Parts: sequence; C-alpha cells; structure tokens
Amino acid sequence: MNEEELRFIKQWILKAEEDLLVVHQLLKADTPVTGIIGFHCQQASEKFLKALLLYHKIDVVKTHNIEYLLEKCSKIDNSFSSIDPGNLTDYGVEMR
Repeated sequence: MNEEELRFIKQWILKAEEDLLVVHQLLKADTPVTGIIGFHCQQASEKFLKALLLYHKIDVVKTHNIEYLLEKCSKIDNSFSSIDPGNLTDYGVEMR
C-alpha cells in the first residue's frame, strides 16, 4: 500500500473520529438530540468500516448500509458477523 492510499484511509478514520467527538459532546447536553446523535453514530460506523475495507483493498461501493458493510468486513474478520447494528443504518438515511 502506498503513502497516498494510507493517507486516504487515515482521512476516513479522522472523519469518523470527528463524528464520535460530536456524539460525545451532544450526549453531554441537558436534552440530548437523539436523532442527530444516531446520525453521527451511523456516520462514524460507516467511515470506520469503509476504512477497514479500503485498508484490505476491498472496493467500497457508495452505500450507507451498515449491515452490508459489516458483511463485507466479516470476510476479513469473522467476528464482524456477530455484530448486531440494530437500526443504525436508518439514522443515516432518515437524516438526509
């Protein structure tokens, strides 16, 4: 993997970490806005999963479907198949 590819993957991870930072900040609010928190949780999950796929040189299609991404990641590490994302995908779609 070349330096440019690694830099691109790191950008995905940094953006995912920003989403998590927003989640942590929003959870501290007196009245947490759960829909927005869910959206940023979905976004962080999506970006982390896509970064893993890219690192393993697996093509990433344009999707927000966490279940699909988990299925792809389970080909790298079977433990991903035991993750239940609940309705996390819905937060990415509903918020758009």
